[in-house]
Amino acid sequence: MFPTVREVIALDPVRHGEPRVVAGEAGLDRPVRWVHAAEVPDIASLLRGGELVLTTGIGLPAEDAGIRAFIADLADVGVAGLVVELGRRYTGSVPRVMAAAAQRRGMPLVELRRATPFVRITEAVHALIVDAQLTELRATEEIHQRFTELSVEGAEAAEVVHQAASLAGCPVVLENLARQVLAYDTAGDSAELLLDGWEQHSRRIQPAGRTAYDADAGWLVTTVGARGQDWGRLLARWAGEGTPPTRLSILLERAASTLALGRLIRRDAEGLEHQLHRTLLTALLDHTRPVDEVALRARALGVPLDRRDLVGVVVRHRGEEPALDAARLRDLAEAVSHALREAALTGLAGPLDDQAVGALVALPAGADDERSLSIFATALHRVRGEAAPAVVLAAGSRVDSLRDARRSLVEARQVADAARHGQREVAVFRLPHVGLAGLLHLLRDEPRLQTFVERELGGLLAYDARHPKERLLGTLRAYLDSGRNKSAAAAAAHLSRPAFYERLARIERILDSDLDAVDTCLSLHVALLALDAVRQD
Repeated sequence: MFPTVREVIALDPVRHGEPRVVAGEAGLDRPVRWVHAAEVPDIASLLRGGELVLTTGIGLPAEDAGIRAFIADLADVGVAGLVVELGRRYTGSVPRVMAAAAQRRGMPLVELRRATPFVRITEAVHALIVDAQLTELRATEEIHQRFTELSVEGAEAAEVVHQAASLAGCPVVLENLARQVLAYDTAGDSAELLLDGWEQHSRRIQPAGRTAYDADAGWLVTTVGARGQDWGRLLARWAGEGTPPTRLSILLERAASTLALGRLIRRDAEGLEHQLHRTLLTALLDHTRPVDEVALRARALGVPLDRRDLVGVVVRHRGEEPALDAARLRDLAEAVSHALREAALTGLAGPLDDQAVGALVALPAGADDERSLSIFATALHRVRGEAAPAVVLAAGSRVDSLRDARRSLVEARQVADAARHGQREVAVFRLPHVGLAGLLHLLRDEPRLQTFVERELGGLLAYDARHPKERLLGTLRAYLDSGRNKSAAAAAAHLSRPAFYERLARIERILDSDLDAVDTCLSLHVALLALDAVRQD
């Protein structure tokens, strides 16, 4: 926002005075917040830092010690620089002691060899500052307007990132807590150069604050999240000199707010009945309505749920299916509703997100849940037809109260997410059909799991990012996979036992952990499995 000392020297009123930099040339890029003319030696007490001080020197001390103290006071308060007009007090040049003191403190010292009205300098610089502030204000207003429009339109993450990069004029990356890129815009740079080895590079970017600039890495970073739950970071690569302008921080924070809001908004073209079913399912999952109210509204829809045995069911496509468009999601929800009717079952059915459809099935009195679910699976297969893509049908545990229905729905969603990657053919997947690896896979987008991985392995991952040839994570994996048998692990890692032992000791120091402790190794092994899950394509 503010001009630098170098830019001020280039202004016409200053150039009229034939300026010459006599000390502190390294500080010429300091920003000038204001211009202050003064002729008293204790002017520093009236300054706040960032000022360019103009003086003729007529009021400055005559002795060397006084001049040194004058320069020291200005440097301590953080002035941008000192401009001395020659002729009234000093002729030929400023005193050597003044130049030496300014050079020692790195403070720019400029002498004007020709008389120049200070008011012209002051007016020119202040006009420059005000113009810059107005430009910044207009840019900030455009930022707020642009992202407000994106929020109202419910723009996708890729569009928000694109607009942020366009306004910032630099590459912008959106990543999750596992350092995986969710969206990016190169702003004309090479995507390959930007994203190659991103995880390791991202782990080196460690700003001190929720929105902060990592000068070593050259990235401005802000955290993305809402309702107290952070789920990612938004990063902008700053290639300019010094720290990024305030406007860029505002831009990045507004983009992050838009992304967080967009994640909370769900847009689809469901029918009214599906919307109501979905609303009630969501209320059970998110605790947004009292259970008694859910039961009352469901009964009004013709779906009695109180005093019934209930089973949560989730249906989704196999494999790494991208988000379904509104039409395909609606078709899948209608197929589930139709299958429930064919199986003579009642329940709530509707989309849970943009990939899965859920159902809370009310079982007939005395009915066997396995048989009822098998009939439902057969009906769903028949309704969707042979040509339809393969789906996974998962069910949670049977519960006898609507207050416990959330547990069954969450379990069904977890089982479905884990089972969709396997090759096993089961009509209805239940929890015993998936193991720990599957459970962790289904939780890979959960910020708390990613936080657990970072807490357990973050130090080691950061170390490997800085020392890619050592790969201590592989050493830890070999040790844990071998059941903590160091000899077998050393052989598996193709290392001598002394070298392997030394690596284990280094891992213990980095993680501040005891690798001979069973509970520590168990926690680290689970973290490794979770890391594999969040890295899996």
